[in-house]
Amino acid sequence: MKIGVLLPTFRDGAEDALAFAREAADAGLDGVFAYDHLWPMGTPTRPSLAPFALLAAVARRHESLVVGPLVARVGIVGTDHLVRQFRTLESLAPGRVIAALGTGDRLSMEENAAYDIASLSADERRGLLREAVVALGGSMPVWIGGGGATTNQLARSLGAQINLWDSSPEHLKQIGGFGPANWAGPVPKDLMETLNALRDAGSTWAVLSPQIEIARLKEWRRAN
Repeated sequence: MKIGVLLPTFRDGAEDALAFAREAADAGLDGVFAYDHLWPMGTPTRPSLAPFALLAAVARRHESLVVGPLVARVGIVGTDHLVRQFRTLESLAPGRVIAALGTGDRLSMEENAAYDIASLSADERRGLLREAVVALGGSMPVWIGGGGATTNQLARSLGAQINLWDSSPEHLKQIGGFGPANWAGPVPKDLMETLNALRDAGSTWAVLSPQIEIARLKEWRRAN
């Protein structure tokens, strides 16, 4: 199981995120990811760094790290623009980009409304998701944020891996019975036990939120 971290992007500047990425690379972690939100959920007065520019800076500094948004929401920008962002990132980090995509949900609709971005139906968002994956043409690994059965089925039909947020190892194992799945989420209280359980459940990646102490992940990696 590969280990990654989400960068601290709810900041006015990139200094903390770049330092965190450097620490992750020095610890031998596999990748770093960035939220794609216009602000931290529920707190519209706080800032949020744009993920692709930050990931490009990290990718050029640390050639050992895989990079990707977690997840890039369709409909925030046009599909062509979204695909170009992934391809530009791939040109800077060949073979090290994961195209993690999601449809968004009711929790992110407030962001859309604030910026006058159309609130599309679930079927329309899944249609955009399909368009983006097809346009990428298999040029990089694709993760799709897991949701209901319809979204999960779409992911499987597109040959994408399902990314589960804060799922139990048992649920991940169930989803993984139909194809690759991975886990991302907040730092669990029983970190080492959870990582072991996710590994045993077949998770391909575990991606921890920015509150993680990277030294603890290094410790787990050393033991495994």
